[in-house]
Amino acid sequence: MSESEMSSPAPAELSDQVAALRQLVFTLLLALIIVSGTLAAYLYYQSRMLGKDITNLKPQAVQVIQAFNQDRPKLESFVNLLIAYGQSHPDFQRQILDKYNIRPALKK
Repeated sequence: MSESEMSSPAPAELSDQVAALRQLVFTLLLALIIVSGTLAAYLYYQSRMLGKDITNLKPQAVQVIQAFNQDRPKLESFVNLLIAYGQSHPDFQRQILDKYNIRPALKK
């Protein structure tokens, strides 16, 4: 007999190995389904909580946006004054305006 014939497992051993592999694959698939379901449930829970947070914060955010829009002309006026000052004072323009990338608005 050759070595390959002697080292090959018996048919009963092969069927036992196949059965063990089937059991392992089934167990792994079941674990995968459980982990996937748990992750999906967790993500759904997080989505619901964030949705509630957004709903609760929306009125406050609207107030902040309205306050910003009301003060916007004052802010733009201040920036225009900074630009005008920077045009007559090059040191201020280099150190402050260039640092914060404040440029005159291009008129269309």
